[in-house]
Amino acid sequence: MADVTNRAYRILCKRYGADYCITEMVNADAILHADSGALGRAESADEEGPYGIQLFGSNPETMGEAAAILTEKFMPSSIDINFGCPSSAIMSCGAGSALLGSPDKIYSIVESVSEATEIPITAKIRILDNIDDTLEIARKIESSGACALAVHGRTAKMGYSGVANHEFTRRICEEVSIPVIANGDIVDGPKAAEVLEYTGCQALMIGRAAMGDPDIFHRIGSYLENGEIVQAPACEDKLTCLSEYLKLLEEFDLVSHVNLQAHSGWFLKGLKGARKMRSSLQGVRDPEIILENLRRICSEGV
Repeated sequence: MADVTNRAYRILCKRYGADYCITEMVNADAILHADSGALGRAESADEEGPYGIQLFGSNPETMGEAAAILTEKFMPSSIDINFGCPSSAIMSCGAGSALLGSPDKIYSIVESVSEATEIPITAKIRILDNIDDTLEIARKIESSGACALAVHGRTAKMGYSGVANHEFTRRICEEVSIPVIANGDIVDGPKAAEVLEYTGCQALMIGRAAMGDPDIFHRIGSYLENGEIVQAPACEDKLTCLSEYLKLLEEFDLVSHVNLQAHSGWFLKGLKGARKMRSSLQGVRDPEIILENLRRICSEGV
């Protein structure tokens, strides 16, 4: 996720039970121009272990060249092509979900990237209004060389509103032979189990539900393994997790590259007094002061 899955946050998610993490979106054109920001988003850290680089663009040749550069420089475990981003900024460039109206171009992009590197290629899509059109995209991605497909059960027009339609994901699972990864509204263990059973998919992808709550991976894992429902973290647990994240941001010199107020605010979801806590973050840019303010509010039990 853009502005979310930086190196620090990916490591935090791995510590709390995520099996595999993927970078923020990396612009293929920027990679060809050796843009330091794009290269930084593609970089991993030793503790993270296997990881994927998420690539976007609209030109098959450029995408292939960028994949070759990323492979040589970083040797990720996979390269994930984003055909699902609904952002107007990404779609206006002809990338992300804008490509879902061009199945042949999607085929060419995946084929170009697959031929440029020996690293496994995956892709992520959103569903279309019509199931047949969605299935055509899935078939194109499979036949052009991808080894797995993630499906977000919303259309680009829906953005993140409404309810994910996993019926389309189920149909795709029946249609293709490559592993399918379900995405959308997977917020807890019971929902994860329901989606796995209903769709027949091989894996789950968790996005926005993990913002400020990396422990979600542990909770879902516990439920899927033994049916145990683990309670969401309390205030002090959230502070411990936030403290870990802030230290990782400092370790990778990322504090000045993120919206510290927004990122810290993610960890307050679901807590009593969250509004007061968020107010205490206004204008604060020092990680230690953020933690001091939140510790005080937690101790007051507000």
